Amino acid sequence: MKIVVVGGGGREHAIIKSIKKNPNVEKIYALPGNGGIAMDAECVDIGATELERIVEFAKSNDIDYAVVAPDDPLVMGLVDMLESEGIPCFGPSKDAAIIEGSKAFSKELMKKYGIPTAEYEIFDSPEAAYDYVETCSIPVVVKADGLALGKGVIIAESREDAKNAIKSIMEDKAFGKSGDMIVIEEFLEGPEVSVLSFTDGNTLIPMVSSMDHKRALDDDKGLNTGGMGTIAPNPYYTEEVAEICREEIFLPTMIAMNREGRRFKGCLYFGLMITKDGPKVIEYNCRFGDPETQVVLPLLKSDLLDIMINVTNETLDEAEVIFDGGAACCVIMASNGYPGSYEKGYEITLPPDDSDANGNIFIAGAKLSDDGKLLTNGGRVLGVTETAETLEDAISKAYNTVSKVHFDNAFYRSDIGRRALMKK
Repeated sequence: MKIVVVGGGGREHAIIKSIKKNPNVEKIYALPGNGGIAMDAECVDIGATELERIVEFAKSNDIDYAVVAPDDPLVMGLVDMLESEGIPCFGPSKDAAIIEGSKAFSKELMKKYGIPTAEYEIFDSPEAAYDYVETCSIPVVVKADGLALGKGVIIAESREDAKNAIKSIMEDKAFGKSGDMIVIEEFLEGPEVSVLSFTDGNTLIPMVSSMDHKRALDDDKGLNTGGMGTIAPNPYYTEEVAEICREEIFLPTMIAMNREGRRFKGCLYFGLMITKDGPKVIEYNCRFGDPETQVVLPLLKSDLLDIMINVTNETLDEAEVIFDGGAACCVIMASNGYPGSYEKGYEITLPPDDSDANGNIFIAGAKLSDDGKLLTNGGRVLGVTETAETLEDAISKAYNTVSKVHFDNAFYRSDIGRRALMKK
């Protein structure tokens, strides 16, 4: 089989490394990929949102299967375009990807079908939003309606903060058209849990749970990022909580999308908060999360590509989906200054190819120089993942491997997984 994976980050590298294990895979193309992904796939300089070029490439290269990983091309309808040309895909249709593409849509869906989430109001004018935050409970969460590279969510600790958030999103257009509409919702408290799931619209199979670490600095300080590390499984996601989520959130969401005529096929991501009133949905994503994918897939014992094809064929109930009973830890190594400004172009030194430590290093922000050296080219440069029977051992192994990776100006958190260990 010839496979195309659309995207170019650590998530895509993790997906590609998993897909490569399938004996039927002859060739993997990454569009656009990156310098590190080039070690495992042929990278083609076509951007993830260049939909027509992607379709033309897939047709002219006789692609057998496509995996569309990022949110933008999914929301823009790339899966629909590829499938209309006879190329089967893993990923939701445009109609289904709206569950992430519009926060207003997802909140209204949850309200209509009784899926537990934070109380909220939706605004399409800044004036009405300003009036609302004069009297609502504080703190609140202000969210841009559309996609915003994971940065369109602002926790406002005061009314002044809330007004500044509204101005930034709706008037200053910090996130472009994604801020034409906003959602202002109640601030929930409790541990956060990420649960990715495979679903074909008939069957939904949750993957192992994970815990993200969003803040840039140790002790959950500093600016929000795209994620500085993850662990799996999440100790707050107990068997009891999992059963509640399945019956009150996961299956009702799948059924709700079917009833709305928006059958979801692909990876449906549930961002949850375990509140004193039980688990509630913070957000949905229409794809694998990053860096959650970098701890979830290394624990998957079953064949990823086989599962994906079962999802596409709506035969997920026939698939074998088995996860290792152990644990995983991913530490993100970033460029100093991230998520603000940072310098690029530093050489990356990795452990030898034949080293066990090299197996689960997922490259996110890197490029190849003319002489074949791997250079930093982004904020989050790479993720180092290790697995073990216990979380303690997985964390220890991950940091040991981090010590064997080098690039100038590198920084990373030293406390990934500490909160989880305190719970255990």
